[in-house]
Amino acid sequence: MTTSSAPASATVRARIPATVWVLGIVSLLMDISSEMVQTLLPYYLVSGLGASAVTVGFIEGMSVAIATTTKLFSGIIADWTRRRKMLAVLGYGLGAISKLAFPFATSLGWIVAAKAVDRVGKGIRGTPRDALIADVTPPEIRGAAFGLRKSLDTVGGFIGPLAAIGLMFALSENVLAIFWIAVIPAFLAVFILIAGVKEPDAPARPKAEKPFRLADFAKLNQAVWIVIIAASVAVLAASYLTLAYANSIPLFLFGILLWGLHMGLSQGLLAALIAETAPPHLKGTAFGVFNLMTGLAVLVGNVIAGLLWDIHGSFGTFLAGAALSFTALPVLIWVSRRKRTAA
Repeated sequence: MTTSSAPASATVRARIPATVWVLGIVSLLMDISSEMVQTLLPYYLVSGLGASAVTVGFIEGMSVAIATTTKLFSGIIADWTRRRKMLAVLGYGLGAISKLAFPFATSLGWIVAAKAVDRVGKGIRGTPRDALIADVTPPEIRGAAFGLRKSLDTVGGFIGPLAAIGLMFALSENVLAIFWIAVIPAFLAVFILIAGVKEPDAPARPKAEKPFRLADFAKLNQAVWIVIIAASVAVLAASYLTLAYANSIPLFLFGILLWGLHMGLSQGLLAALIAETAPPHLKGTAFGVFNLMTGLAVLVGNVIAGLLWDIHGSFGTFLAGAALSFTALPVLIWVSRRKRTAA
């Protein structure tokens, strides 16, 4: 018997399926497009259309509500049809089409309609995409696969705002022209997804398996629910505290760095844990429930943040975020201890 002398990290990288890399590049391009729009949208709403902070928060909250509801049903449909790629293409396609509406957005009605279509697309694509990664990746490297996809997504989230800011200087703050440019990476993402990802063979359904029912939520074991409510909470709280007391650009950037660290620590890991702990025939549903719970929290948070910003400014908003994060820590510890005691 021979053993490989290659480093473990190289082996892991070599074994990550090409589908995961393609989905990562697709996420990168779509995130560049989305962040180019999202970075400038609050500015455009306030300065161009005269919207208040509460209105901005409401629009974002409404968008999240649409996306989270769609994510749940897309997860159920992904498990039922086993057509992961079809749903992902539909979701990314709607996201690309929505980008065509923003350059024409001369009223709040246009913005709401464009955001609604965009969020429906986001809600459709995320769950089948994650389920697709779980389907094509060996269990022992799922953490690396989800981490890679999320890392490329994060790169897009970093490039998008920088591109938007640079174009604001280059195009003399012509926001609508930048919205037009954001259309390009969105449609490129859809093309790469269609050409570069193959629908995996659908796993055989167990003969005894019944159609999805609401009662199937109970089949998501306790480990799944712990993952759904978990985060790298301490880092998030530190980020909010830093941003609340930031009185200089370096301190503000440090707060943003902590926020990015929180995202890096939590997002890929949480997706991998969901893939590991969910029942095999309910992975799409598990991702849908996870995204639904996350989105509901974001929905409430967006509206509260808008109200706090209008009443107490940025300090009160970030301080409230830190307080809620610290409150979550003992809850998470209590749930984890109950699980170990029950085991």
